[in-house]
Amino acid sequence: MRKAVVFDVGRVLFHWQLRALFEKLIEDRQELDWFLSNVVTEEWHFQHDRGRPLAEMVPERIAEYPAYESHIRAYAERFNETVPGPVEGTHALVERLDERGVPLFCLTNFGHEFWETFHPTEPIFRRFEDIIVSGTEQVAKPDARIYEIVERRSGRSGGELFFTDDNPANVEAARERGWDAHLFTDAATLELQLSASGFL
Repeated sequence: MRKAVVFDVGRVLFHWQLRALFEKLIEDRQELDWFLSNVVTEEWHFQHDRGRPLAEMVPERIAEYPAYESHIRAYAERFNETVPGPVEGTHALVERLDERGVPLFCLTNFGHEFWETFHPTEPIFRRFEDIIVSGTEQVAKPDARIYEIVERRSGRSGGELFFTDDNPANVEAARERGWDAHLFTDAATLELQLSASGFL
């Protein structure tokens, strides 16, 4: 069976930053920094990545920070604006791999509801055989269970899977399962890693 390449999505295929949305809504830089550190934080958002529905998260947060009700609702309604665009160079690598017939998969920590509105807007995802989404599976990286799901659905394990992710903990969890896992820093480095593994 041919070795497959597994891509992370956020900060590997697409830039992601909550600030990209909220800098449009909060002009004062100090207030913006405080808001992103205390109200709509990456840690709080990660609950949705793990499968918690927005219908629970949003009203609960509004009750804690009622002065920011409109901003918290914007998080739920305008999430795609936290994705400002593709990471430079990685889509071209996906296209090259696909044209060579390399089996492609994604493994992403992404909320189910947000994924349903985001992925249809991006044609690059049509090049992937399967996409494993944490919010849909209700388990997130680096939990071993989500790597097991990839193995089962791809029909591959261990060194049959090349994996790239920007989070060191996620890469280490993949290495513990024997995957050929690499920390993503930029497309040029990834290209060298893919070449060394015989893909390009």
